[in-house]
Amino acid sequence: MGLTCGIDWAEGHHDVAVVDESGKVLAERRIGVGAAGFADLLDMLAECGDSPAQLIPVAIESSGLLLVAALVAGGRMVYAINPLAVSRYRDRHRASRAKSDSGDAIVLANILRTDAHAHRPLPSDSDAVKALRVLTRAQQDAVWDRVGLTNRIRGALRRYFPAAIAAFERGGKHRLDSAACRVILRAAPTPAVASKLSIARLQALLRRAGRVRGIDAEARRLQGYLTRAELRQPFQVEEAMGIQLQMLVDQLDALCQAIDVLTTAAEQLFVAQPSAAIITSMPGAGPITGARLLAEIGDDPNRFQDARALKSYAGAAPITRASGKTHHVGYRRAKNDRIASAGYVWTRAAIQHDLACRSYYQARRRSGDRHVSAQRNLFNKLLGKLYHCLQTQQRYDSATAFPHHQLPTAA
Repeated sequence: MGLTCGIDWAEGHHDVAVVDESGKVLAERRIGVGAAGFADLLDMLAECGDSPAQLIPVAIESSGLLLVAALVAGGRMVYAINPLAVSRYRDRHRASRAKSDSGDAIVLANILRTDAHAHRPLPSDSDAVKALRVLTRAQQDAVWDRVGLTNRIRGALRRYFPAAIAAFERGGKHRLDSAACRVILRAAPTPAVASKLSIARLQALLRRAGRVRGIDAEARRLQGYLTRAELRQPFQVEEAMGIQLQMLVDQLDALCQAIDVLTTAAEQLFVAQPSAAIITSMPGAGPITGARLLAEIGDDPNRFQDARALKSYAGAAPITRASGKTHHVGYRRAKNDRIASAGYVWTRAAIQHDLACRSYYQARRRSGDRHVSAQRNLFNKLLGKLYHCLQTQQRYDSATAFPHHQLPTAA
């Protein structure tokens, strides 16, 4: 590779360095973070020989900066280098472990000079997919936050109102994030108030939460839990805990509404994408799971060299560590956690609803795999098939995908 540029970014400034083929530093400069700083960067690159016909590639440790968006929009190849990799490259040049911002910029430029082939440039995804990535990641973050907030509510209830947990749990899983639970806990945040709820009041609260069936039976069941004898905190402490619970429930309400808005927006944007029909043809891939998959995989057909590269990126491909007589095959820890999380939901739905996937999963279990290993192996297989379908622009066909793992259909 010819000239290369490294940028060590910071909140208030960026340090830039350009090196030639031999590693000689041609230019060093500290630039600002705004439009004026970007103009200074372009001037600096032009002075070093940058031209529209041969744009100097850039290495930086982050892919989410406005500077990076501007560089990519200009058609320049930008490499987002893992900070841990930069630290290890730094040790190649300084045994003393000295560090400086300008020195890191030179290290980043030298990474491209010597090992550009070992790193991937940022993909050329469309703006629609980039927007979809923003929505799906925000939705996924909100879902994770909902789990954490629900656990906080459960912890609070355990300290003074365990009857509410028992009333709303189903099959060992608490449903404290359900609309009915939120409405009732807001109306009756303490055992003292809950014990006074009549059947008619509970029926009204259930209707307000959107329930339309079995209201009478559910109201009577809930009253049985909420009025039973339990250990109690002192009155003043109980009232304070009730105020805390109402605050948590209000936060959960707002979070659930945000999830609904983000889910709707992501699904609407996803179904408008050309590859949406291909992705949702995969077993278990509904609109929101498909949106997450497309957002993380992207629509740049040249992003991944082959299916294995995609599997490694998603954490589905196993990793082998062999040295002498030691040989270990384990799961991959360095991965895109978002697509791995979507893969768990995807494969679980595929096992439940697709005969071929269920048969393959059961075959892996019979061969000795534990549940997580068998599910990860299925995720690995489905990713390979999805990659093939996206590359060839054809929809998924179960008979072709799993010819030897079909279960007989019911008569």
